[in-house]
Amino acid sequence: MKKSIIGFSAMCVIAATILFGNGNSRLPKGWFSSGNNPIEYEMGVDTTVAQSGKSSAFIKSKSPEPNDFGTLAQITSAENYIAKRLRLSGYIKSDSVKGWCGMWMRIDGENKKELGFDNMKERAIKGTTDWTKYEIVLDVPSSSKAIGYGVLLNGKGMLWFDNMKLEVVDKSVPVTKTAKESTYPKDPVNLNFEE
Repeated sequence: MKKSIIGFSAMCVIAATILFGNGNSRLPKGWFSSGNNPIEYEMGVDTTVAQSGKSSAFIKSKSPEPNDFGTLAQITSAENYIAKRLRLSGYIKSDSVKGWCGMWMRIDGENKKELGFDNMKERAIKGTTDWTKYEIVLDVPSSSKAIGYGVLLNGKGMLWFDNMKLEVVDKSVPVTKTAKESTYPKDPVNLNFEE
């Protein structure tokens, strides 16, 4: 999955989804569907399954072999969170997830520059799981402009999520990932093509 999940480079897709719909009958108020291939996923509100209360949100694969991911998401101004540590938490339940799923949060600065990102890929949810609480904690640098967050499904299966919370926490709460972390190798690899 590309790290550009819900980066502002995807704003055209998001705007089209908001304006013209995506085939989902009832998205949760305040949420929109997106991703690299949201058309392969059904998303909405489920009034028969909930962690507490009367309903939850869900993402379900429609294709037998989904290509890439779909997400239910929000984008919030960073204005109220500048120079603070922010925690996204919520409960997720999964059913027969063949790829992976999880929460994600991204901090964007000027010109769509990624300042922080965590999509739980290194601690992904797979298979069938009962309601479990998950958290992502990131710092919001002073140059931050927007915060994107949500839940994603990459592959076949279904998930539900409920009781999401976005809150400021103190610095004693450790971050789950820092902007300095990278999935790139530290040194060049196989520059002579002999391996």
